[in-house]
Amino acid sequence: MLEIYFKYRGVITRFRRDALGNEIDRVAADLSRAGYEPASAKNILARIARFSAYAARCGCSKSRPIPYEVVDRHLRARQTTATRSGARQAIGHAMRCCPERFAAAHAQEKHDSHVTLVSEYLQHLRLIRGLHVKTCEGCVLTARRMLAWHDKHLPRRPLSELTAKHVLVMTQDLLAGCLNDGTRSSVTARMRSFLRYLHWANLNAQPLAQFVPRARLWRRAHLPPRLAWEDVRQAIDAIETATPLGIRDRAILLLLATTGMRAGELRVLEIGDIRWRTGELVLRHTKGHRDRVVPLLDEAGAALADYVLHARPPTTESRVFLTHLAPTRPFSHSDNVSRIVRTRLKCAGIPIQRGGAHLIRHSLATHLVEHRRPIKEVADLLGHRSIDTTSIYVKVAVAQLGDFALAFPGGVI
Repeated sequence: MLEIYFKYRGVITRFRRDALGNEIDRVAADLSRAGYEPASAKNILARIARFSAYAARCGCSKSRPIPYEVVDRHLRARQTTATRSGARQAIGHAMRCCPERFAAAHAQEKHDSHVTLVSEYLQHLRLIRGLHVKTCEGCVLTARRMLAWHDKHLPRRPLSELTAKHVLVMTQDLLAGCLNDGTRSSVTARMRSFLRYLHWANLNAQPLAQFVPRARLWRRAHLPPRLAWEDVRQAIDAIETATPLGIRDRAILLLLATTGMRAGELRVLEIGDIRWRTGELVLRHTKGHRDRVVPLLDEAGAALADYVLHARPPTTESRVFLTHLAPTRPFSHSDNVSRIVRTRLKCAGIPIQRGGAHLIRHSLATHLVEHRRPIKEVADLLGHRSIDTTSIYVKVAVAQLGDFALAFPGGVI
């Protein structure tokens, strides 16, 4: 199958020579079936061949699995983030296509004793506590770091011997890498969650969660990051709709700017969730585990219809928004949506330091509050269970706050 992409016999022979030489044709066939552009497929195959040669120099043969340690060393040897990312993507294709050719890493085998514990903790978070998938991922990541700390500082000792003193030192070490108050607060909350689970599962007799210090977090000490509504409008109007990609991106920005939905909610939006006749969208996989209905305004509805009818790639996928580079598929992560927002803002000449889709959400909430929309209405649109969550946007309405300012005692100075 390499002949599909390469015409020189010497290149094909070299690609088939090293550790993954027997499998590289299978990867080429998989890329062809997935519809990759020839240039993209050639890049991926060249990176796999480069790794295959490296693995052969490390002593890997065509008949034995390649240790993951070799993969890790190869990735670390890449000079830049871009080349490292490209190599990781290419090797990922080979792993998915030929999983039998890769062995488990020694570093991962070292933590096999915790695999069952982490799996049971994840089930506890999902089934008993009913937490969102993203929340579960953060809790499990912190749990793994806590277990790694335990293995390093208390080797070959059971979790039942973990004490309050150990928890305090562990907290100090885990917080050392946190850059802001929000991250510190999240880490300590997840630590308490895992320690409560250890006590609940009878793995430690002490209620150690109470010994994790609380990180100070002043949620309302700062104004939410936001854009002027004119900048949001400018970014939308600057999108050229001459290409399917432009039509898709304009529909995305209009939906974010008129409904206030989160990137994750837009990513999983399905064709069946659009109520064309009533002008509504049903958001099902929300952060609060509650379906909610948001209005589909005329301009956003027209842009969405234009995308679905004329620009959306032909596919059997039920998700509304898809990638336009082969293989065509739904967005794999919410950051794909935020990346589109950042790109479009940059193209419109609007500088931002951080944020993406959530920046548009903050901007919409601020815009509504400034136009004196009831705070309950804003909370319902954003899907907030408590108005206290929405109240942070009240601080940006300076003109309205001036209406309630009391006169200075003694008169004007």
